[in-house]
Amino acid sequence: MNDWISSFVFFFAVIDPVGTLPVFIAVTARHADWQKRRIALMAVVVATGILFFFLLAGQYLLENIGVPLSAFQVAGGAVLFLFALTMIFGEGKPESELEIVQGGHETAIFPLAVPSIASPGAMLAAVVLTDNYRFDFIHQARTATAMLAVLAIVLLILLTAGWIYRWIGSAGASIVSRVMGLILASVATTNVLLGIQQFFSV
Repeated sequence: MNDWISSFVFFFAVIDPVGTLPVFIAVTARHADWQKRRIALMAVVVATGILFFFLLAGQYLLENIGVPLSAFQVAGGAVLFLFALTMIFGEGKPESELEIVQGGHETAIFPLAVPSIASPGAMLAAVVLTDNYRFDFIHQARTATAMLAVLAIVLLILLTAGWIYRWIGSAGASIVSRVMGLILASVATTNVLLGIQQFFSV
């Protein structure tokens, strides 16, 4: 149960469901309600497919190009840490991705599915948390259910976007995004330390 909760928190931090909310609102501003629901469903389905691809085949691809998972874990942890710093000190996820939307890329695929939902951090999490050398099939299945639970929350938030945004406002979404950034920085540091430990223990 503790492993499942840890995986859930990890995915929740890297996917940042609340931070996706302002992006979705901007993308669907000129769409009818039924179109908004369709876009939300499409974005989550596409993101789920991408993350499951990394969950199932990510490690296999890394091994075939000669990259040890420990090196990917260290590199990914460093990238996650830098990303977390931008969430805390720089522009939060809502502001930075709203700029992309305002640039004219208003589709369910971009920037909603990628990189808002299926972010680089989420792809890394899917690979690291299902390491074939560290985790058995049961643990990997639990990780998959934790990821699906977070994606289900994303879908629920997007389907109720109008009501939620009126309740928390853009400032509330920005605050939550920064809190997630702090959690993500801690997780990224842990990944780097574990990757270094694993690399030198082989």
